[in-house]
Amino acid sequence: MPTVNVADHSLSSLILTRIKAYSDLIKLRLSALVTFSAVFGFILGDRGVSFGWAGFLGLALGGFLISGASGAANEIMERDLDKLMKRTQNRPLPLQIISLQEAYWFTSLVALLGIFLLWFFTNPLTTWLGILSMVLYVFAYTPLKRVGPIAVFVGAIPGAMPPLLGWTAATGEITYEALIIFGIQFIWQFPHFWAIAWVSDEDYKRAGFKLLPSGGGQDLNTAIQIMIYTLFLLPLGLLPSYFGLTGLNSGIVATICGVLFLAQTFSLMRDCSRKSALKIMFGSFLYLPIVQIAYLLDKMP
Repeated sequence: MPTVNVADHSLSSLILTRIKAYSDLIKLRLSALVTFSAVFGFILGDRGVSFGWAGFLGLALGGFLISGASGAANEIMERDLDKLMKRTQNRPLPLQIISLQEAYWFTSLVALLGIFLLWFFTNPLTTWLGILSMVLYVFAYTPLKRVGPIAVFVGAIPGAMPPLLGWTAATGEITYEALIIFGIQFIWQFPHFWAIAWVSDEDYKRAGFKLLPSGGGQDLNTAIQIMIYTLFLLPLGLLPSYFGLTGLNSGIVATICGVLFLAQTFSLMRDCSRKSALKIMFGSFLYLPIVQIAYLLDKMP
């Protein structure tokens, strides 16, 4: 019979545990979504005769690392609060899979490497915007979560930065087109954040987070505000087509997605239930990538 090397099995298990822990620390899935939005901005902004692969890859990896460092710094600052919430109590720091000192060193290294890649492969404007995004997320949005709903407004700024960084990496400047794709993602943050806050209300209250508007209530006033910001996405979604950044087809897709997204908010206004908020949350996850992919496929030469 074949023998099993217990030491080898334990070592491989330990390595996999550490890899998963560091992946959780940098919020791997969130960082991947952020990177997608940055890549979207780059491809939409690229107008060169030949595609700028060096800038593209530098942006993708550098942006991913800066996003990961921001997420890790957030987990470091909220490590004691994460113990109080069901959705975060299994993160690596509350479970002490990674020591606090390790987390500090790892986060610093990832942040510096991300900044270097942006500086070397893109341009100073993109690098400084990336640093600004990280600073706002870590040192403004994170502490403000326990202050009040202003945190959502502040957090929406770094949350909308990725497509702007992508555009500046490709063009080296902030133009009205860049502000349009920034604006769409900025407004999208509000129904997205508030739906998550509604669904996670009990957990957030344990940690003292105050993200819902209208006094933090799960009521009609909050549902109406979610509806209003979702409504804003309808005209905003048409701006790329109107200004000739993309064609008419993507405008139609953005409008259909916007109407479907908006329809979900009426259900929330009707029953103010967690189930309806959950539908909006999942709807927000679908809306942004579908619309951004439509813009890319319909990009004007």
